[in-house]
Amino acid sequence: MSTLSDLAHEHSSLTDADIDWLHLVTAEGQLIADLAFADIVLWVPGEGGDFVAVANARPSSSATLFYRDFVGQSVRPEWAELVSEAFDTGRIVDSSAPDWYEETPTRVRAIPVQKRPGPGEPAAPARPIAVITRHTNLSEARMPSRQELTFNECANDLFHMIATGDFPDPSAPSGPRRGAPRASDGLIRLDVDGVVTFASPNGLSAFNRMGFAGELEGESLAAVTTRLLAGKLQVDESLPLVVTGRAPWRTDIDARGVTVSLRAIPLRQAGQRIGAIVLCRDVTEVRLQERELITKDATIREIHHRVKNNLQTVASLLRIQARRAHSDTTREALTQAMRRVSAIAVVHDTLSEGLTQNVDFDDVFARVLKLIAEVASSHNTVVRPRSTGSFGVLPSAYATPLALALTELVTNAVEHGLAGRTDGEVEIEATRSDEALSVKVRDNGEGLPEGKVGSGLGTQIVRTLIQGELGGTIDWHTLAGEGTEVTIQVPLLYLRPRGD
Repeated sequence: MSTLSDLAHEHSSLTDADIDWLHLVTAEGQLIADLAFADIVLWVPGEGGDFVAVANARPSSSATLFYRDFVGQSVRPEWAELVSEAFDTGRIVDSSAPDWYEETPTRVRAIPVQKRPGPGEPAAPARPIAVITRHTNLSEARMPSRQELTFNECANDLFHMIATGDFPDPSAPSGPRRGAPRASDGLIRLDVDGVVTFASPNGLSAFNRMGFAGELEGESLAAVTTRLLAGKLQVDESLPLVVTGRAPWRTDIDARGVTVSLRAIPLRQAGQRIGAIVLCRDVTEVRLQERELITKDATIREIHHRVKNNLQTVASLLRIQARRAHSDTTREALTQAMRRVSAIAVVHDTLSEGLTQNVDFDDVFARVLKLIAEVASSHNTVVRPRSTGSFGVLPSAYATPLALALTELVTNAVEHGLAGRTDGEVEIEATRSDEALSVKVRDNGEGLPEGKVGSGLGTQIVRTLIQGELGGTIDWHTLAGEGTEVTIQVPLLYLRPRGD
């Protein structure tokens, strides 16, 4: 299914700013549908006077009329005149007689969508940018309750604000916050002075759980909240604006171990504030889960930090021990062990910085190469390492053994390939395809006799890592008069998406 932006660009001449505004309207579609007890469809003007649906919201407060989305479809002939009139006149238009949809009587209302002028735009746009249609199911008509009447009144207030560009408010918090209240969670209607004129049962229950005893209607919501939070040392600075309905913000209040999320929607008429809607929801469990996740995340990060520090401590102890060793063989063994631990620490540190088990191996290898400078300095050799190509992103299961293997190969190139020389070059060339990763490590030293491969611990480690853990191949050969080249081939078939 195409997105709102795709459909708007394809069928209309709306600007990016217009489409951004429609995204704000669509984000409030579920709230409007729940308050209106009706299906909501958003239409954008197309070519030749046609209109195309770009969004559809169904009510959770009543049965839906539309079991299939209208998104991407042209406006039906029986609604076209109503939608066109609302778009051309900029006024809300109601159907004069019941409309029938699949043998169900409905009432249709068309609301023009006006965008609030942005910087540098005309103060009063010539015409709306889209139209919303409200489709009310009349087959379920009965004597409405006071809550239904209030919800409908709130919906009509929002529709009038949409028609004048006063809703949605761009200054409202961006993006949905986890646990954001909905109309069915609890609704409180305030007058212009912040006094409660209506509180839904769920809204009243939320405040009762925080310790308020009595009826909210007739009370100042700000005064009630102040009594609930008496003795609190820290209070969200936006709370007074939310509970008085003066700003379209969202906040939480905590009392008696209960957390209630509040969202205020100021209501305006002809540019003047006439009251507000305050949506409320008990989010105690949600906030407890969030705090647990934060605690677990902090614990995991602390564990990563300690593991990294422990690895670095082990490497430092090995370095100190190597310096105190009297035997050259012992000193060399400890130094090699130190480099291997340091390479593992680099990979672990890089993995711990992200939230996934994948790592940009080019960054890891750049940090591993810095270890080579220490190897070269111990042999009084100036090494010019050069890396070409790209390793790309690899999972941790590949990153650690590959980093260790390359550390061994580059170290061998410096210690043995460039032995006895004052300077030299080591080139690492990476080539990646969908099927395999190929890495070549070459030096410009003396080279090994053809067919002769070292039998030391480093070579055994490389073979074990590449062939055993990564299922790859490794080949040593001498370049004529140009040193030694080692080629590694690692299959990446297991990284391909399923179904390829």
